[in-house]
Amino acid sequence: DGRGIDRNKVIAKAIEHKIIAANDAARLSEQEALNLIFHPGLSTAEEVTAISGRGVGMDVVKTVVERLKGSVHIETNVGAGTTFYLKVPLTLAIIQALLFRVGEKIYAVPLASVMEISRAYESEFHRVDDREVFKLRDKILTLVRLERLERRAEPSAYKKFFIIVIAMADHRFGLVVEKLVGEEELVIKALDDQLVATDLVSGASILGDGTVVLILNIPAVVSKLGKAAPASASARPKGATA
Repeated sequence: DGRGIDRNKVIAKAIEHKIIAANDAARLSEQEALNLIFHPGLSTAEEVTAISGRGVGMDVVKTVVERLKGSVHIETNVGAGTTFYLKVPLTLAIIQALLFRVGEKIYAVPLASVMEISRAYESEFHRVDDREVFKLRDKILTLVRLERLERRAEPSAYKKFFIIVIAMADHRFGLVVEKLVGEEELVIKALDDQLVATDLVSGASILGDGTVVLILNIPAVVSKLGKAAPASASARPKGATA
């Protein structure tokens, strides 16, 4: 509410809830007193509402930040306001991702970028100039063959593929993959440039069974493996052949 945190009020509530003993209160530093608000069940609200008074909000924040190996620091000025500083490692993040298999490897893309998933036979792909396209309802998608990441000498043995429709700005692209693995919450770690000599991969994660998942850098993948086509295209491009 912009009024800052009243240290004495927090301590009084902590004593009332038997979180600390009254004779320990005087020995608390300013930061230790403020950190009491992270204790589950502690709230200085006079009444419980739909959004406050239950003493769970700050506890959840601290738990999540610490799970990311981060920290929370509070600075407050009674009557003026409070500032919360949340620090987390820059190389660590959690995303909801769609996992799929290409050859022997498992790759992932952020689920937020996925518009839909379709299936198509090889015979439904058409070549126009220097790109492959696929007609999905009334839209023409530029296809990106992820099997090229594996640099195979032989084409894929699959005849029917999954098309993962990706949104990037005002364009749509179709990632051609062989097999879907599923959705997963991934903790991703940035890769050392000395270990991965490509900008097509932006990070990696490790599944519970020890399998390494490579997270694709979508803009780089589209730039190198496919030519962009406007999502507004609504008819088969001239020259497309079956």
